[in-house]
Amino acid sequence: MRALTESGAPDALFVRFQQAVAGRYSLDRELGRGGNGIVYLAREVHLDRLVAIKLLPPERAESAETREHFLREARVAAGLSHPHIVPIHAVDHVSAFVFFVMAFIDGETLAQRVQARGPVAGRDATRWLREVAWALSYAHGRGVIHRDIKPDNILVERESGRAFVADFGIAHEERDDTAALVGTPEFMAPELALGGTPAVATDLYALGITAWYLLTGRVPFTAHDATQVLAQHCTAALPPLATHGVPVPRRLADLVRQCLAKDPAQRPPTADAVAARLDEALEQRRELPVPLRAFVRRHGRMDGGGTVLALLGALGGGVGVAAWLGPVAGVLTLVGTVAAAPIVFGVVAARRLMRHGYAQADLDAAFAAELDVVREDAGVDTNRASRWLERGARALARIAARTTAALVPFALASAVVPRFAPVTTLLTLAGATTGVLTIAWLAVMPGRRDVDVRFWRQAWTGRFGRAVFGVARRVGAAAPATPIVTHRATELSLSLAAEQLFDALPRSTRTALGDLPDVVHRLQQQAGALRTRVAQLQELCDRDAASAQDRDTAQRRLQDTVVALETLRLGLLRLHAGTATVDSVTRELGAATDLAAEVSRLAEAHAEVHRLLATDAAFARQVGHDVALSPA
Repeated sequence: MRALTESGAPDALFVRFQQAVAGRYSLDRELGRGGNGIVYLAREVHLDRLVAIKLLPPERAESAETREHFLREARVAAGLSHPHIVPIHAVDHVSAFVFFVMAFIDGETLAQRVQARGPVAGRDATRWLREVAWALSYAHGRGVIHRDIKPDNILVERESGRAFVADFGIAHEERDDTAALVGTPEFMAPELALGGTPAVATDLYALGITAWYLLTGRVPFTAHDATQVLAQHCTAALPPLATHGVPVPRRLADLVRQCLAKDPAQRPPTADAVAARLDEALEQRRELPVPLRAFVRRHGRMDGGGTVLALLGALGGGVGVAAWLGPVAGVLTLVGTVAAAPIVFGVVAARRLMRHGYAQADLDAAFAAELDVVREDAGVDTNRASRWLERGARALARIAARTTAALVPFALASAVVPRFAPVTTLLTLAGATTGVLTIAWLAVMPGRRDVDVRFWRQAWTGRFGRAVFGVARRVGAAAPATPIVTHRATELSLSLAAEQLFDALPRSTRTALGDLPDVVHRLQQQAGALRTRVAQLQELCDRDAASAQDRDTAQRRLQDTVVALETLRLGLLRLHAGTATVDSVTRELGAATDLAAEVSRLAEAHAEVHRLLATDAAFARQVGHDVALSPA
C-alpha cells in the first residue's frame, strides 16, 4: 500500500481521505493525478471488489459551484452503460471530499502502451478505435459529449484486450452551452479553441488526433505553450501520416485525415459512421484460413532445415559421383540436383495445399494479406537508426557493384595489354567487397522491407507456381477437403468453380471451348481490379461528387463482369447436365470475351487519363516554379 510521499512522509491527503471513507472503501495507492482529479485504487469493503476512485482536488472542491458542477457531470456519466465505457458505480461527497467510484480496469492506457512499445500496428489501432467510436456513438445518442478523448483516457484491459473509454468526469450534455473551455490542447478541435461549443464533431476530431498518436507515436501539432498549439489546430496544415515513415493502411489514413478536417462539416457526421468505416477496414482484411497462413509463412518457403540438408546431400552426392565417375559427372550431378530440388519442393508443397482444398489462385490474396502484416510490423518495430543502416548498406553495395563493373573491361584487356595486369587483382578485391556488402545489405533489409514475402509471392503466383501446381494435379494428389472459403472474393470462387467444371469435360469438348480458361482468368483479374477501384472511389465520395459517379460506373462494370463469370459457370453446369450444347456455351463465351475486351479498353483509357493529369500537374508545378523564379 503506497501512502507515502517521495520523502517518506505520510501523504496527508491520502490519510485524510482514507479517514473520511473508512468502513466503505480501503485505499490502496494512488494511480495518477491531473488537473481534473486524483485517482486512487481502492477496495470496496461491502462487495470486496477493486474499484478506482476519482477525487476532485480539494482546492477546487472549496468552490460550491465547482463541487456541484463536478457532481452533476459525474451523475450524467454514471447514467451511461456500455461495454466500452468504464462504468461508474457511485457519485458521492463526504465532508469536504467530492468523488466518484468507477470500475477498476486491470490494464494500461493507450498512452502508456505507446510510450512503452512505440506506435501501434494498424490492425490493433483500427480495432481499438472502432471500440472507442462505438462508446462515443452510444454517449452521443444520449446527448453526452466527452470533451477530452485522448490516449490517457482510453484503457486496454490486459486479459481481454478490449478498449474502455474513461474520464467522462468533464463530460457535459449538448444542451449545456455554458461549459468552459476544458480539455487537452493537443487534442482540442479548432472550433473549441475559437470559443465554440463542444459537439459530436469535436469528439471526432479528438479521436482523429488519438488515432494519429497511436499510429505514429506523436501528435501532429506541438509547441512550447498551449496557445501556440491551439493556433496550429486552427491554421496549420495537417502533415501527411506517411512523413513519419510508419506504414498505415490507406483506408485508416483517409479516415484519420477526414476526422481532422478544420471544418466540422467535413468530418464524418457521427461516431457511428466512423465505426462503420473502421469496420469496413477490418472486414477488408479477412483472417486467412490456417492452411493458407501456414503456407505463406512456412510451407511455401525453402528456408528451413530441410533445404540445408538437401543442399548438403547434393554436395555430398556430387563429391561421391566425382570420385567415382570423374569431376564432370560430379558437377553435373550437383547442378542437376540443385536445379531439381525447387521443383520437387514445389510439387510437394502444392500437393499439401491442394489436399486442404485450396488452389494456386488463392495464393495471391494470401500473400497480399501477409504482406500487409509484415509491413505494419516492420513499421512499428523499426526506428530511424535501422532505416539509415539499410540505406547506407544499400548505397555502399551499389558503389562497390558499379566499381566492379567498371573494372571488368580493363581486366579483360589485361590479356593483350600487360600494363592492365594489376587490374585483375583490383577486380578480385572489388568483387569480394561487393559480395560482402551485398550480403550485409540483404541481412539488414528484411527489418525494413518485406523481401521474403515479395519473392515467394512472385514465385508462387507466377510461372513457377503454375508449373508445380500443374504437375501436382497430374501426379495423383489425394482427394481435396472442402475448404472454408470466406477469404475468397466472389469472382475468385466463380472462376475456380468454372475451371474445375472445364477440367472435368471430355477432351473434345475442352478443345471446342479452348479459350474458356483464359477468358475466365481474365475476367477474374478484371473483377478484382474493379473491386479495388470501387473501394478507392468510395473513400472519396464524401468530398467529390465526380468520384461518386466514377464509383457507380466501376460498380456497374464489376457487376457485369461477375455476371459474365456466373453465366459461364452456369453454362458449364448445364453442359455437364446435358441441358446445354457446346454452341450455346460458345455464344456465352463470345459475349464474355467482348465484355473482357471492353473492360480492358476502359481500364487503359482510365490509366491514360491519369497519366495525362499527372503530366499536366507536373507541368503546372514546373510553370509555377518558373514564374516564381522569374523577375517581376
